Amino acid sequence: MDLTKLFEGLPRADAPFSLYPRPQMVRDSYICLNGTWHLAIGKNDTGKAEPADDFYNITVPFPPQSALSGVNITVGQKDLLYYKRSFEKPQMKEGERLLLHFGAVDHGTAVFVNDACAGSHAGGYLPFSFDITPLLKDGENELRVVVQDETDPTYPYGKQKIKRGGMWYTPISGIWQTVFMECVPEKHIESIRALTTEKGIELTVFGGEEEKTLLLEGKEYPFKGEKLVLPAENFEYWCPEDPKLYQFTLKSGKDEVRSYFARRTVEIKDGDIFVNGKKYFFHGLLDQGYHPDGIFLPPSEEELAKDILRAKDLGFNMLRKHIKVEPQLFYYFCDVLGIFVFQDMVNSGKYSFFRDTALPTVGLKKLPDSGIFCHVNRQTRDFFIKHSKGILNALYNHPSVIYYTVFNEGWGQFDCDAVYEELKSVDPSRVFDATSGWFAGKKSDVTSLHVYFKKFKAPKRKGARPLILSEFGGYSLPVEGHRFNTEKNYGYSTYKDQKSFEEAFLALYEKEILPAIDKGLQGTVYTQIFDVEDETNGLYTYDRQICKVTGEKMKALSARLYEKVKE
Repeated sequence: MDLTKLFEGLPRADAPFSLYPRPQMVRDSYICLNGTWHLAIGKNDTGKAEPADDFYNITVPFPPQSALSGVNITVGQKDLLYYKRSFEKPQMKEGERLLLHFGAVDHGTAVFVNDACAGSHAGGYLPFSFDITPLLKDGENELRVVVQDETDPTYPYGKQKIKRGGMWYTPISGIWQTVFMECVPEKHIESIRALTTEKGIELTVFGGEEEKTLLLEGKEYPFKGEKLVLPAENFEYWCPEDPKLYQFTLKSGKDEVRSYFARRTVEIKDGDIFVNGKKYFFHGLLDQGYHPDGIFLPPSEEELAKDILRAKDLGFNMLRKHIKVEPQLFYYFCDVLGIFVFQDMVNSGKYSFFRDTALPTVGLKKLPDSGIFCHVNRQTRDFFIKHSKGILNALYNHPSVIYYTVFNEGWGQFDCDAVYEELKSVDPSRVFDATSGWFAGKKSDVTSLHVYFKKFKAPKRKGARPLILSEFGGYSLPVEGHRFNTEKNYGYSTYKDQKSFEEAFLALYEKEILPAIDKGLQGTVYTQIFDVEDETNGLYTYDRQICKVTGEKMKALSARLYEKVKE
C-alpha cells in the first residue's frame, strides 16, 4: 500500500514525528514544536527544584530514555526534567487565541511561557492544552516544561518499571508525543462527537458560534446549536473489509476544522457481538506498542501504520492495545486501514505476584475486589476512573475502537461492578470487558478468560455474555541477531527454530480454538504481535525485521476461523 495516501490532508512540518497529530480536528494554523529542545536534569530530594548547569540537546517527542531522543539516559525517581525552547509569536488576527497542545507527557507536568505558569497536568497517556495568549510577547518567547515522573503506582503506569525485566519494560519519562500550537478565534470549536444511532449519524459540536455549517461531499448542511443528524441510509458501513470514512469540513463563525466520521454500530444480541448487524470472529493479537529505539514511539508515523499492516498481512482483524494509549494517529490509521481495536485502560495500583498471578494460577480466580485483597488507596481509585474517562473521550470518534478492557488480571482492580457501570455510562456504544483474565464480578458485557499453561476448553455459556479468550499462547522463539537481551529470555513454551514454532502455533488453533468456536467462542487475543525487550513471544521480532510465521499459512488459518463463525 502507498502509505502517502494515509497522510493526505494532514499538514506536516520539517521536524520529527510532525504529521498533524489530531486527524479528527485539523486546522491549517498548525505550528509544530517538535525537534531540538534543551533538557536539564534537577533533583527534588532537598526541596529545591533547580536544574543542573549543563544540558542535553534532546529530540522531542522521543523520551530521554530512548536512543531516538539523542539522550538515552536513565531518569531517577527524584529527577526533575527541565525542557526549554524558544518560539516566535505567530501572526495572529484580531481576537485570535494561541493554544499550546501536548499529545502526552509522562507524568506530572508544569508549563511556563516567559516564566509565567500556563498550567499543569497529571497523567502520562492523555493530551492536554493551554491558552497561552495572555503570556505572549512580540518576537521571541521562551517555553519551559518541568516534568517529574516517579513511576508512582498511584497513577496509571502500564508495563513501566524502574527495574525492568521479564514482563516489565523500560520506563519512559517526559514529553513523548507531539507538542504543537494553533491559532483559533475566541469562540472556536472545542471538540466534535460522532455517533451512529437509529436516527442516523449524530454529530455533536462543542464550542463555536451558534450557527454552523457542515460541508460534506459537495453539499452544505447549515444548523444551529450543538447537534446535527444526518440520515444513516445515505452512508455505507465502516468495517475492516471496507473501512469507509466520510471526510467533512465544519465551519463556525471564523473557525474551520476538517474531520471525518463513519457509520458503525456495535451491539450484543443473543450472546454474541454484532458489528453493523453482522456476527464476527475477532481474530486478534496483543499489541503493547513498544519499540527498540523509541520505546513508546517508533521512528516515524509511517512505522505506526506499518505495524497495523503487519497484523493485517497475516490475516488478523483485531489488535488488543494492551495497557497503553497510543498517539491519535495510530487509531486514525486503524480507522483508515480497517482493523478492530480492543483498547485497555492503563492500570495503576501496586502489582502483587501472590494476589494477581500465583492465586489465579492455582485456580483461585474468584477473590473479592474489596477488603484485604482490594486496592484501597482512594487517590489511586479516583485517578484511575478519571484517567479511564479521559481515554473514552479521547477515542470516542474512532470507529475501529469497539471494545474496552477495564481491569487486567487484577492489577489495580477495585469495585469492578461499580467501575464497569460508571465507565459504561460514559460510552454505552462499545463493549466493556470489566475483568480480563480473572477475578470477575457480576457485571461485564463479556466472559473474558486468560489461558496459558493448560489446554483451553470453552466453558459452558453463562447467560447471554459473549465468550472471549482475551489472552493465550505466548509461545517463544528467540531469533539470534534480533534479540533485545541475549542473556535472558521470557516466554512460554520456547522453540528452537521457525518450523517447530509455526507447527506448534498452528496446532494450537487447530486443536483448541477452532473446536471452541462451535461452543460459542467469539474472539481470541494471541500473545503477541511483537517481541518486547526480554519477551520473545511475538510473531515478529522486536525490530520488526523477522516474521516467525508464514503469511500464506496464517491467511489460510484466518479464513477458516472466519468461515467457522458463518457456519
